[in-house]
Amino acid sequence: MSHGNRAPAAQPTRRGARWERYRVAHPFSAQDQAGLWGLILGVVALALLFGWALDMKGGTVIVLAIPFIISWYEKRRTAFQFDAAGARFGELLLPWPDVTQFVVATPDDRQTLIGARLRPGAALPPGANGPAPHPAMPAQLHVAVPSGKFDLDKMVRKARKYAPAHIQIVVAEPTGERLASQRDR
Repeated sequence: MSHGNRAPAAQPTRRGARWERYRVAHPFSAQDQAGLWGLILGVVALALLFGWALDMKGGTVIVLAIPFIISWYEKRRTAFQFDAAGARFGELLLPWPDVTQFVVATPDDRQTLIGARLRPGAALPPGANGPAPHPAMPAQLHVAVPSGKFDLDKMVRKARKYAPAHIQIVVAEPTGERLASQRDR
């Protein structure tokens, strides 16, 4: 799976100078958008206050805060992601050694379920509450994403190139489970 990289098979690989990832976001939410704009306005107000109180440029505060605002917004919208750190299901991060398979199920045309099976002996981090079980999802941990935002082919490609070699992607269907291939849609 390393495709030319000299990285050990148990570690995610790098492409160029950055880590690659696969990400599926929650659909647009007016609440998230309001939170983003509220945070931006709050930072601008803070910058004006600091600029006045400390006689410095308020733009410095804005420039320094922008990466944190973008990171917060992106993290809040992320439903599922895998990258160098592991697999993220909403706010919950599972390290790569704990994950053995990603399970994908499509119970209807509107949503796709993405789940993870953990290695024997691995448990969810303390305080992590998984979602309620879904009859179409055999994995113990999963998230629901809009089917329109999910691309199984892209997930398989990214996993083959950048995820550790032991990770499998399984498609759960009513007739049973099968390994995903790049021709799946």
